[in-house]
Formats: sequence, structure tokens, C-alpha cells
Amino acid sequence: MAGIKIKRNDTVEVIAGKDKGKRGRVLRVLADRDRVLVEHVMMVKKHLKPNPQRNIKGGIAEQESPIHVSNVMLIDGEGNKTRVGARIEGDKKVRYSKASGNPIAEKKK
Repeated sequence: MAGIKIKRNDTVEVIAGKDKGKRGRVLRVLADRDRVLVEHVMMVKKHLKPNPQRNIKGGIAEQESPIHVSNVMLIDGEGNKTRVGARIEGDKKVRYSKASGNPIAEKKK
């Protein structure tokens, strides 16, 4: 397989599933399972036991769940959904938008 072309801090849009149409920032890439963790997408409820040693209050917390990489699409600098390609410019390998042909800027934290 070619590998995951979506990286941390990229903006993606969900194209399939219960959260279709939602946009969010990629928090984490789980390459071994072909999944990404997207901010405010695929929210699930998790039951927590109280743990006074760690200062954890018990209850029901909501958190993001990983979504398969095939169900998200990268948003380029112009705000359009696009597929991702790679090409060499000079001596660097650069990701680019297949829709517009423009390079995808690397986002800083």
C-alpha cells in the first residue's frame, strides 16, 4: 500500500459515515491501523472510574474516536476537497493538491 498521505494538523473533511460533511484538524495519525483522529469528529462516550491518586473525577466523558483514512479527504489552501500527490521540487519532496496543482503548505503547531 502507498501509505497515508494525510499528516498531523492537516484540515480534513469527512466524506462518509455518520459525521459526513464535518471538518476538523487531524490530531493524530495511526498509520499501522490506517486511521486518523480528527478534532470533534466521531465523538464517543467513555465511562471513567474515579481515581483520587491521579485526580481523575469519575463519570461519562466524550472523546474522539479514530476514523478510517478512506473516509476523510484533505482540504487544500483554497478550502476545496482534494486528493494528495507528491512530487519533487528542487531537492525536496512536496505534497500537492491534485485538484488545483498547488503545493500544500506544511502547517506549524
